[in-house]
Amino acid sequence: MPSATVEDYIKHIYLVSEKRNSGDVADVAMGQVAEALGVVPGTATTMVKALSDAGLVEYAPRVGVQLTEPGRKLALHVLRRHRLIEQFLVEVLGFDWSEVHEEAEQMEHVVSDLLLERIDRYLGHPTEDPHGDPIPSAGGELVHGQVETLMECPLQTHVTVARISDQDTEFLNYITESGLNPGVTLCVKARSERAESVELELIGSGNFLTLGKGAAVKILVRLKRDIYS
Repeated sequence: MPSATVEDYIKHIYLVSEKRNSGDVADVAMGQVAEALGVVPGTATTMVKALSDAGLVEYAPRVGVQLTEPGRKLALHVLRRHRLIEQFLVEVLGFDWSEVHEEAEQMEHVVSDLLLERIDRYLGHPTEDPHGDPIPSAGGELVHGQVETLMECPLQTHVTVARISDQDTEFLNYITESGLNPGVTLCVKARSERAESVELELIGSGNFLTLGKGAAVKILVRLKRDIYS
């Protein structure tokens, strides 16, 4: 069984690559790996070389690192554990969605495959976690769906909040207070690149909000007519 450290590195390399390339295999700079893991670049490089020796990544100095197919499969398995645990904590144990990320970070390394499949069955085989992130299947398949940030989506069009990419507790509390949880329908009324802001109407409530770019790029939406599976 891979160690918790190995799983953390593989998972974060995948997540950085996903954020840039919708999950496609791509080189991730070592500086990004170190930042994601909260370590100095030298520590990250040493670990990545060990992962390369194990066949989980391909590493090239001054270029970066990318997952091999075994590495990608491991990353998706860890993400499946993490996201199913988050959904279980919210749906069954009554945790707030802003509390579950850190809990799942600890539990994802120790839960057995048998327990995980029992959780999956009990929850009815969910396809998304509480933050709208897709849950990989038991076979290692992951459907991303077509999503855009509030800085990219069409104006004057009904869209549905699909994912919240930042799981920081304070930011998720802000999302809750603003009524922008996944599943909410809204319309971007106006967008200003100069002011780095968007003006939103929350459909059904009659509420209007103005968000800064920093928050808007962390809220991913899809056209209301699209189906996300």
